[in-house]
Order: sequence, then C-alpha cells, then structure tokens
Amino acid sequence: MRIRLPALIALAGPLALTAVSSAPSVPFVLAVEDTGAHFPPPALPSLDRLPTIRPLPDPFAWSDGSGRSTDFSDWSRRRAEIKAGIEHYEIGHKPARPKNLSAAYADGTLTVTITENGETLTLTSPVTLPEGDGPFPAVIGIGRSSGSLPPELFTSRKIALIAYDFGQVMSHTQKRGQEPINRLYPDQTEMGAYCAWSWGVSRLIDGLERVQAELPIDRQHLAITGCSFAGKMALFAGAFDERIALTIAQEPGGGGAAAWRVSETLGNVEKLGATSHAWFLESMFQFAGGNVWKLPVDHHELMAMVAPRALLILGNPDYQWLAEESGYVSCRAAHEVWKAFGIADRFGFSIVAGHPHCRLPDRQRPEVEAFVDRFLLDDETANTAVTTHPFAATDHARWIDWWGSPEPEFPGAGEAYTVAWEAECANVGTDWNVVADPLASDGRFVTPRSGIQSIQAAPEGADGLVTLPVSIDQRGEFTLFARLDCPSADDDSVWLRIDDGEFTLRNGLGTAGWQWITLGGFALEAGPHTLSIGLREDGLRLDKLCLSTFFFPPEGPGPQARNRCP
Repeated sequence: MRIRLPALIALAGPLALTAVSSAPSVPFVLAVEDTGAHFPPPALPSLDRLPTIRPLPDPFAWSDGSGRSTDFSDWSRRRAEIKAGIEHYEIGHKPARPKNLSAAYADGTLTVTITENGETLTLTSPVTLPEGDGPFPAVIGIGRSSGSLPPELFTSRKIALIAYDFGQVMSHTQKRGQEPINRLYPDQTEMGAYCAWSWGVSRLIDGLERVQAELPIDRQHLAITGCSFAGKMALFAGAFDERIALTIAQEPGGGGAAAWRVSETLGNVEKLGATSHAWFLESMFQFAGGNVWKLPVDHHELMAMVAPRALLILGNPDYQWLAEESGYVSCRAAHEVWKAFGIADRFGFSIVAGHPHCRLPDRQRPEVEAFVDRFLLDDETANTAVTTHPFAATDHARWIDWWGSPEPEFPGAGEAYTVAWEAECANVGTDWNVVADPLASDGRFVTPRSGIQSIQAAPEGADGLVTLPVSIDQRGEFTLFARLDCPSADDDSVWLRIDDGEFTLRNGLGTAGWQWITLGGFALEAGPHTLSIGLREDGLRLDKLCLSTFFFPPEGPGPQARNRCP
C-alpha cells in the first residue's frame, strides 16, 4: 500500500513546501514553479568580461564572488543565480506563468489554453488513468505517454500517463520567430527550444491545477521523462519547474547531463559548438571551442537545479556522440549538491552499454523502478543509491578539487610536460597551401587547396598530408591539441594518425576564429614519433600542434614551437 504524505504545508514567504523528507528541512517537492523568482538577477557579463574557469564551476559559490554556501536555506537563492545564467547564456529567458490560462479535461484529453498579447496557444495531452478513484501519481512522457520508457513500468503501479506534444509549442527544428510560442512572446524570438519546451511543460502542470476536480492527479507526485533530445528536454523541464518530484533523463548526451567543459576535452562527441543551433540561443555558440572555459555555468549545475528533488540520469556508452564519460564526470559533480544537503539518495545515474539507443535494458529497469517506487509511490524501502558506470579509470575529482578555494585550478596543472610545433614548418604535402596571417602563430598557417577534399577516407600518399616528426622526452599519457580556424561545419574535420597506426576521423572541430581544439589522447613512449594530419575538408586552417600531459589546451598562440622555420 502506498504511504500517503502530508498535504501541502503552507509557509510564509516564497518557499511554500510540500511533503517533507526524513530530513524535515529538505522537501521532496515544491508547491510553486520557481521559488527563487523574487531574487534579483546576478550580474551577467559579456564574453570579453568573463573570467576563464577551466575546471567545473563551483555550484555553491555566489555569482558576485562574495563566498559560497552549502546550507540548504541558501539554495533557493543560489539556484536562482544558476537559472539566470543558463537562461542568459544558453536557452533564453523562460516566460513567467501567464495570467490568462484556462484548462479543461474531457474524453481522456487535457486541454490547456494560454492567451498572451492577444494571441492564443492550445496544448492538448492524452491522459491514461488507472482504474479507481485516485488521486494518482503521474508521469509526463515527452512525445509519448511514457517517453521511451516501457508504459507498463508505470501503469502496473497505478501511475497515470500524460503525453506532452512539444511540437504544439515549438518544432524540433525551429524557425526562429515563426513558432507557436513566438506569437505569444514576439519580443523573445531568439529563445532556444529548450526554453520553449520547458515553458510548455509548466503550462501543462498549471492545467492540472485548474482541473483537479475533474482529473484526479496527485500533483505532489509528478514525474517527467524523455530520451535523447527529449532526455535533454526532460532535464531542462525538471530543472526549471520545482513542482516536478522526479525527473528521469534517458540518454540526454551533450547539452543534457554532459558538461560542456569536459566534452571539449574528449573526441568526436556532442560539444557545445556541434550541438543543434535550434535548441539553444544563437549567442551561446560564441562559447564554442576554446571559449567554453568562459561559460560561467555548466551542466552539472543544470542538474543541480533539480535538487532537492529526485533526478535519475540514464546513459549508454555504446554511442560515442552522447559523451557519456563527460556525463559521468558531470553527474559526479552534481551529486555533491545532494550530498551537501544530506539527501544523496535522491540523485542517481546509470550508464550501461549493450542496448539500442533509447531502449531500456533489463539491467537498468530495477534502477528506474526504485526511483519510481521511492519518489512517486513513497516506498521508503526502495534502494535509490544508484551510481552505475564503466568509468573507473576516469579521474572525476580533478574537475571539482578546487571548489571552496579562490582560484579555479586543476591539481598539478603547473607540472605538465608540453611541446609544440608549427604546422607550416612540417613536411607539407602539395595539396596544402601555406598562407600568411598576422593572427597565426609565427604569422603563417596551412590549409588544403581549394576544391581538394577527401571525405570518405584519408588521402593516399604524401600530397594530402602534413607530416610532422616529433620527439618526446618522457613517456606518458598525452593530449594532442591543434590550433585551428574552422569557419563552418563544412570545414571542421581532419584525418589523424600517430606513427604507423590507422587514420581516424576527427570531425566537429568547430571554432570561433583561431582556437585550440582537442584532437585526442595517446599513450606515448619517450623518443621519436610521426604525426600525420590528412586533409578532409578544404576550408580548415591549421596553425600549430601541441602535445601535453595536461588535458587542457594552451592559450593564445601557445608555447614556443620546437620547429620554427624561416
């Protein structure tokens, strides 16, 4: 039998809390969409005035630099600062709850009508109710009644299903200024889809409040779920509406649980510069490539916005683009917030291989069921201490070791062994040109000749290669960086080979002007090696190459090259 939690507890001030947990001061869910709406926004500087933060930002540090707090009593204010940063730099400002909103429930469909600025938008959601009188816990499934999770996982537990048709708010590939929500807010045509879609979820919840007499939904026990781009959607919706008790983000990848900073140090994954422009503010892409370290927020903080409510992240390392190693590091960092509040078992992550994208494997099902039983059915016996992953060798702690100190530095950053080479001073094949540019290191760079490409495979022979003899003074784990200028998504890839190995593709190397980009990591012995860069797209511009035992790229033109040429 489900144990009923107390009804709403009315408190003075903005923190009107619902059902309390075993830690009486830390609620499971909140009664309003945004408890921090009354706080003034923090300063939100432009790119040129933002500091460089290479590790993950401290989620407990006040935006004005006045210190930090791990007290839950301060979390609403700090959460509001994170929210303001994500809105300003990533997705756009989520419009407030409309004053003119009505709802109706009939024939198994919830209809919500919103009117703003003389324009009307209508949301319709099919609702599947269990047998009985209710009220019933409910899950909002993005696109389908239970997202990509098996419906019976919920229906067998007498949990209602509510389908969210996000296209009624904004299309998956939005045309800015021409979407349904833009008619209501014509002054916010720049908003990203994750702003618009989160707004739509909140309006559905408003509708549930309006029809509670006709539709028996227990609004203290609402969940949301989705997979892939809808997994990101679920995460943003759960982060931005505190009335959602449980968020299950399935395989959300880059732009979801994965941290932009960590992804930038990995290979061919969904980095900030390679994600969909329709989903985010166009201005967010000024942080692509080497500027990602200036973004004042990151996605461990997006996840932290869900605290103190429950969050489960599901991952799938079989798909490289999902950047699951980045997601793992980000989850470890986010978990520190729940730990600080004494509620560590309200956050979990499960990264499991061996199954198709967006299909729940048997191995993850008990973990999902535990979160559903605990946070929708109040089963205190359910074990939600879920931290399943394949990344035992990944040092996640180095990303957060600096928290609580004044300077955002990595441990041992000053002890790195780093060497660099000028690309134009290598053995440059005849299919490449050497070009002068005062902004390039030593004033020159190399680029494939116009019209010469090698898209399907690495070029054969030396003509299409830039070949660089390199000598390493010590053995170690090295990261290879390239200083590139990739003017478009059609000019952002190369073929890469170390010594006599196979050529591998490095794609999605987007930049904003000259920037250092990670090409990959290699275990190298001391002594001579050969680095080969093969042309693929003819617009790419290559200035300099660098190997370092530190996993972050140089700044500016980088260290002095070993092979400077006349």
